[in-house]
Amino acid sequence: MTTAVPTATVPPASGRAAATASAGRPAWERPALAALLFSTAVLLLWNLGSSGYANSFYSAAVQAGSESWKAFFFGSSDAGNSITVDKPPASLWPMMLSVRLFGLGSWQILVPQALMGVATTGVLYAAVRRQFGPAAGLLSGAAFALTPVAALMFRFNNPDALLTLLLTVTVHCLLRALDGARTRWLVWAGVAVGFAFLTKTLQAFVILPPLALLYAVCAPTRLRRRLGQLLLAGLATVAAGGWWVAVVELWPAASRPYIGGSQSNSFLELTLGYNGLGRINGNETGSVGGGGRSGGGGGGWGETGVDRLFSADIGGQISWLLPAALILFVAGLVVTWRSGRATDSLEGMARAAFLAWGGSLLITALVFSYMQGIFHEYYTVALAPFVAALIGMGVAVLWEERGSLPAALTLSGVLALTAVWSYVLLGRAADYLPWLRGTVLAAGLIAAAGLLLGVRAGVGRLLPAVAVLGLGAALAGPFAYCLTTVSTGHAGSIVTAGPAVAGGRGGPGAMRFAGGEQPPGGPGGQGGAPQGSPGQAMPNAAGGPGTQGGPGGRGGQDAATGQDGRGPERAGGGQGGPGGLLGGTRVGAEAVAALRADADRYTWAAAATGSQNAASYQLVSGEPVMPVGGFNGSDPSPTLEQFKEYVATGRIHYFIGRGGSDGESGRAGGSAAVMRQGGGPGGGTSSAIETWVKENCTARTVGGATFYDLTAPKA
Repeated sequence: MTTAVPTATVPPASGRAAATASAGRPAWERPALAALLFSTAVLLLWNLGSSGYANSFYSAAVQAGSESWKAFFFGSSDAGNSITVDKPPASLWPMMLSVRLFGLGSWQILVPQALMGVATTGVLYAAVRRQFGPAAGLLSGAAFALTPVAALMFRFNNPDALLTLLLTVTVHCLLRALDGARTRWLVWAGVAVGFAFLTKTLQAFVILPPLALLYAVCAPTRLRRRLGQLLLAGLATVAAGGWWVAVVELWPAASRPYIGGSQSNSFLELTLGYNGLGRINGNETGSVGGGGRSGGGGGGWGETGVDRLFSADIGGQISWLLPAALILFVAGLVVTWRSGRATDSLEGMARAAFLAWGGSLLITALVFSYMQGIFHEYYTVALAPFVAALIGMGVAVLWEERGSLPAALTLSGVLALTAVWSYVLLGRAADYLPWLRGTVLAAGLIAAAGLLLGVRAGVGRLLPAVAVLGLGAALAGPFAYCLTTVSTGHAGSIVTAGPAVAGGRGGPGAMRFAGGEQPPGGPGGQGGAPQGSPGQAMPNAAGGPGTQGGPGGRGGQDAATGQDGRGPERAGGGQGGPGGLLGGTRVGAEAVAALRADADRYTWAAAATGSQNAASYQLVSGEPVMPVGGFNGSDPSPTLEQFKEYVATGRIHYFIGRGGSDGESGRAGGSAAVMRQGGGPGGGTSSAIETWVKENCTARTVGGATFYDLTAPKA
């Protein structure tokens, strides 16, 4: 079996690639690349405004950062800088700058995320094309763009979009460094990892072991220089990711916001605990749900095990091409294995590419499969570029080797397996495009048989048509899921791509906790609620804050959709009623007027337990609202004594209860119960604050919510 690397379109290795990178480009390459990037942009921008503020938790921080440079730097949830989000702020910075330039609105928040998706497609194309040619690069880019979870998360404002882009850049830079043992590219890889750490902390480091080992073993230079280069890359990572951490840790705690998600106001504790080892072992103080259970039983975040990524919850998000990618990874290593350790040849660089992308896929997939702590389906977007790269590279390798029986059998088998798996995944969604399921299976099996027959019978003229049929069959299922995803708005804290599936957590983003019960707020209260559904603050059509019946609104209708204002009554609590733990609330005109009244006299117009509740009022009113207890209501921020001091000095106007006058009605009762279940000192702190407020401050009903006037103590 000969090497599978195309020589006509691949630049030479050992540092000579830059001089000839544009030589020998086919005439169709640039138009095809432009079409790929344009199509990706259209997919990610289509119907983008339907998600409203998407995850209000992050949108509120974006709004705060657009008004306060201090909030910008720390990633504060409010412009009063009471507490930060529970992640570093790098993913918020592009959105904050966009809102500073163009004003607050859905498009202003989400367009930067969509552009990151286009950029990831371009970087992936460049990385694969360099060793395997333009056709392979285009196939990888298309496979990535048509991954359902990618179509979801690059239209959403969670940190995962920027993280995925930076992980792709990291692998690309490492492969450039391997081509001639170039220090500059390895340092850039370290910088990308550092900024990925400032995006989602320790998840940025998951792919480092296989990449560092690959460079240490395979870089075409002496061992001592390799180790020195890796040390420099490590220092670049520390510099790019550590400068912000150093400033935060050295900044006096009394003059900066509390570090959200921590129990001791420490970013290092947040990194190593709630956002670090806690995600692996499930020991996450202050979180909700509970760890997964290995081998069955279904913990709060689903069953763990080797089949987790193929389960009902997750399979339709990422696994359409995952079996094919794993097989092609092995096939690519077999074909290029004879190239030896060094990367000073085309074959050696091809082997290194398989090891880099495949190693990153394997280690990330293993972590996701067995982590016991908080795990959401959308985390799997980090796998998308690794899967897509292996698809493009593996198909290119086997296509070049198609004259040999093992390569032809492997390529045909991969195509047949992908068609069968697509048939299974499409069958999990009841009544979802029933005609497509059978069509994909039939077309995939026909293409697999035609490919094998055409190769063995020497009928080369049929192969292009067979290849097109096979690619269409492989990508039709995920493409349909992508179209479903972009045609539906997604909002809240937990979202999923595609339709509702049997045995899954519900429709776009709905989730079930252990035991099968719905999360607080009901099916729509947890993310995935389309724009106009209960439980989410929405921007108005002009991009600015809007309310039901408030400025920018239309009487009792939602300002963005014109939906009937009775929606919040259906959610419990009436217009402006309480929101859930993981979903926000509709805010009525009366509540907005109350928050805006004399707002410039206060640091915070109001305080509310939990970040989603506070975010809803903040986004619609445009005034800072303190999220007591942070995201889960379980952070000890502020303490009861601090809150009393804020009240005594006149810094907070209202406290918004979690329900009726007793604070425990409607959806809020479930939220309060989960907050207490989350444990940790913060749960007691937020409860103590609410109890003190009820006992000492005058309450009145404002638009269906209970407002306690902190400037009017009880007689």
